Amino acid sequence: MHTKMASAPKDAPQAVHFRPYRGGDEKALVALWNRCLPADPISDRVFLEKVLCDANFDPEGLIVAEDPAHPSELTGFVLALVRRLPLWGDDLEPENAWVTAFGVDPQWRRQGIGRRLLQLAEDFARARGRKTLYFASYAPNYFVPGLDAALYPEGAAFLQSLGFSTVYPCVAMDRALVGYALPPEVASLRAQREKEGYRFGPLTVDRVAETIRFANEAFNPDWGRAIREAILRGVPLHQILIATDCRPNAVADQERNAAGQPQHGRVVGFAMYGAYDGVGERFGPFGVAESQRGLGLGKILLHLTMHEMRARGLHSSWFLWTGEDSPAGHLYLSAGYHITRRFNVLKKSLAESR
Repeated sequence: MHTKMASAPKDAPQAVHFRPYRGGDEKALVALWNRCLPADPISDRVFLEKVLCDANFDPEGLIVAEDPAHPSELTGFVLALVRRLPLWGDDLEPENAWVTAFGVDPQWRRQGIGRRLLQLAEDFARARGRKTLYFASYAPNYFVPGLDAALYPEGAAFLQSLGFSTVYPCVAMDRALVGYALPPEVASLRAQREKEGYRFGPLTVDRVAETIRFANEAFNPDWGRAIREAILRGVPLHQILIATDCRPNAVADQERNAAGQPQHGRVVGFAMYGAYDGVGERFGPFGVAESQRGLGLGKILLHLTMHEMRARGLHSSWFLWTGEDSPAGHLYLSAGYHITRRFNVLKKSLAESR
């Protein structure tokens, strides 16, 4: 199905032309992206991997604005996506679409180009039966989790004017690892939990399938995908730490419920680093089974991972998003992380606007 590119609105420069991406736009698009989004630049390689090689990429959804007098110099873009490959099972999320990035060259702003680009992104989504358009909580290849109003106040006001509203806020955090040492209380807590029958250590081959399944089922399929793809890209297993419940009752339960699985406890938590884009200092994903929370397992995994990162010579640990007031958010803050950015995940109902 193709999106028909309408002519520019009355308030847009009449010379501007809107069209879908075509081969040969890559250099101009990356240069434009980096002019428009200076706090979130990308490289040619990132554009190749996270845009063109995304299984859900559709050239009709990458819409650009150009001046016919200089067509090699793009003036604006928007990247819209609908799911064509399920993230899990057969769920194509048939009501949802996403805009993961957009921008207008600073010299071409306030001329209606951005408004028209978003209108065309909405048309792209509607033509495929979508009812809700999100910015920018898309998996797997999101660039930021939402709109950073502090860094892009014009973008925040613009999306609000188009009818986008906040679904939920989230924050990015960083922590310096220079001088980090495993706190004595964490070592003591680990010893106590191991005395009870829990075990902590690097992922091993015999636990890979179980850990991916655990991430899929206890959290979301994007986390299972992150583990799987990190291993396929060559991320060593020692960068993925797991917690296992090896207490006698847990092993007995596994024997009853998972015949044929290794009978040495069950995975109840994991943490990893270097999973995304080959960036070693990027922490996550990370989680503990809901039934096991309150025992400090997440605290142990977090600190053991930071210890491992420091042992490998890394100078910091950072991640893109969590809920500031969530249990994980409080854990990060107590472990010395600090908030570096704030985002709002946004959405717009396509049924209510034209």
